[in-house]
Amino acid sequence: MLVTILAVITLAVGGCANFTEQDRQREAGAFTPNSRPSGQAEPTPPPATPRETQPPPSGPCVDPDPAVIATCLASTGGLMPGDDQGEVTVVAERTTGKIITTKRYGPERVLAQAPVDASGDGGLIDFAFSPTYSQDRLIYALITTPSDNRVVRLAPDDVPKPILTGIPKGTTGNMGSMFFRTPTELVVATGDAGDPASADNPSSLAGKVLVITSFTSGANPRPRILADGFGSSVALCPNEDGTIYVADQKAAEDRVQVLEEGGPKVLWTWPDKPQIAGCGVANGSIFVSTTRTQRIEGIREPTREDPTVTAPAVVLDRRYGALGRMTALPNGVLQVATVNRQVGDPKPTDDRVFRFLPQGGGNDRT
Repeated sequence: MLVTILAVITLAVGGCANFTEQDRQREAGAFTPNSRPSGQAEPTPPPATPRETQPPPSGPCVDPDPAVIATCLASTGGLMPGDDQGEVTVVAERTTGKIITTKRYGPERVLAQAPVDASGDGGLIDFAFSPTYSQDRLIYALITTPSDNRVVRLAPDDVPKPILTGIPKGTTGNMGSMFFRTPTELVVATGDAGDPASADNPSSLAGKVLVITSFTSGANPRPRILADGFGSSVALCPNEDGTIYVADQKAAEDRVQVLEEGGPKVLWTWPDKPQIAGCGVANGSIFVSTTRTQRIEGIREPTREDPTVTAPAVVLDRRYGALGRMTALPNGVLQVATVNRQVGDPKPTDDRVFRFLPQGGGNDRT
């Protein structure tokens, strides 16, 4: 299923599909990249592709860093890989409501767009492709409206159709996450909307991990609550065997938890609150991206044979500025979006998506 979706997206960004006038291609130009802290080793980018050996195009949005695959984006929300190597990305522009697919040097195409309220940290928060996207071209999105946060269904040349409404909206705490666990189960994580008490209130949809099983645009049954008690900027990162990890920010700490039958189990906490924004699982490690400290950190996945979780290892430090959402590929490559236009020090090519292959992340076991 995922392979089919990626193939369709790859065709789209490769220019072999027919799209509307919303499609656009940005030019690119050079800028001075973020400086590296003294003594810090140069990060290892993924292997170069043949395209990277060609002379770059001219223009204001070309980033000299070969790991950067998307440039000049509005402030970002969720993202996912658009091919099986991580050279193509699909990213949400949180403030414009656009879902964009692109690769290094373009072209850039708009796959869908929804009207959103982008005040605070709201807007186009995340998205998930229909399990039958190659046939129906449907995309599900978690968005903020003037009255609430909601899940909607986006179809070509149609208005967004509500699937789940009434998720509380706040001036902060709107950022959530979503993915299809099975073709009939859409898992949606919601932030606490700035009200921590609502996360523990079973009558509220805030601060929860929900399972949606009905996708009609009429009145749907209330989703099942898979877990509760979550804070703000809730990110889901499932691994290949179906285990779901959740990263969020609470008042006293940031944390990563694993969803178990008895409820969420805390694996690690960050009392210094680096503002964890994204997470991804690759090669037996759980990686998190941070906004305030501008890092990627990794911890080893606990196993039945070795359930010990040791201190995170920093695998990337202050190279791209403030980091937002993250996604991981089976080949170990991470795609990470920046949020410099929202909270950081934007460079001329921000916001960006870059590829990164962690080396020795998560304190590899000997």
